Amino acid sequence: MSIRHEALTAYLEAVLGGVVQVQALRPLTGDGPVVAVRESSVPQDHDLKAFGYGRPIQIDLLLDGMPRSYVLSTMRSGSGFGHDHMADRAGALIWAHDAYGKLQRHVRSIDVGFFTGEGRMQSAGCAEEYFLFVEKVEGTAYRVDLERIRIEGKATASDFDRARALSRYLAKIHAQKGQDTQLYFRRIRDLIGHGEGIMGILDGYPVDYSLLPPEQQYVIESGCAAWRHYLKEKARRLSIVHGDFHPWNILFREGTDFTLLDRSRGEWGEPADDIAALSINYCVFSLLRSGHMEGPFRELFDLFYSEYLEQTRDLELNSVIPLFYVFRTLVIASPRWYPDLPEQVRVKLFRFAQAMLRIEQFEYKDLNQYLM
Repeated sequence: MSIRHEALTAYLEAVLGGVVQVQALRPLTGDGPVVAVRESSVPQDHDLKAFGYGRPIQIDLLLDGMPRSYVLSTMRSGSGFGHDHMADRAGALIWAHDAYGKLQRHVRSIDVGFFTGEGRMQSAGCAEEYFLFVEKVEGTAYRVDLERIRIEGKATASDFDRARALSRYLAKIHAQKGQDTQLYFRRIRDLIGHGEGIMGILDGYPVDYSLLPPEQQYVIESGCAAWRHYLKEKARRLSIVHGDFHPWNILFREGTDFTLLDRSRGEWGEPADDIAALSINYCVFSLLRSGHMEGPFRELFDLFYSEYLEQTRDLELNSVIPLFYVFRTLVIASPRWYPDLPEQVRVKLFRFAQAMLRIEQFEYKDLNQYLM
């Protein structure tokens, strides 16, 4: 990242509250030269090339004529160690700004900010919470369709068209593959250990929850660790994903025209996550209707799943999807997330999750065997 002299000066004056004259820039890593920056000799549009991601830069300056020195740090981008996404690096730096001054004898943070695409520097140091501002899209959540089918006990031609359209959409976006082994490792690690992953969801269950007591949770967590090492061999499957592809995040309008909401947990991931996120809901709504996987929901499940296999020729899907069904099942069975779910449905979902940890190949045409 190159920063223009005028942009650096403007930022420093805004943050420090005085007249600034930048004197020199020096990398603190010891692997670069000092860059002298004198007002009288440097053009206003000069790029200060000493700046670079991942290394701290000492800035020597005059503040209202008095000599001062500060350090500007960035965080190196790239895969691994939880720094894969810009949001990861932003979160770490925001935390540092908030935390440095709270510890006795720790160096104080003056500000945290960001670089714009034009090379300017903007402050974010006074922020207390961040927000997202998005456009409003019309449509009806796909869950409304599933609720209608549950009540009426039948699916229309439009219902099958929509299931097919959703399957083909996922096949299309999953066709874009990535080549980042560490990022795939991270997504599997996060699936299990992240606060929004399996262990985080389990921690949200009531203490000593009778339907899934601690000893059963331990078995689930132990089984997940074994699956993690199996899935680490599948890094070539890294693909573009939605990340939270469930019926509450899909808005339909006329026919098969739909828009998605709330993409989550990263741009890249394992395609099985999206397949599990939607297809488990056909099972849940069927359990709510009759206690079994049958009728229109079984037909919709079979269509959605088989259409995806036909479109993608993904011969590995059945061998990688079980762990993702564990995650999605534990979310839906959680009394915190779905408080009104009948107890008998929760029990069958827990059976399903435990069965997923024992199998090597998922047989999508016979889900009832996993619910017994």
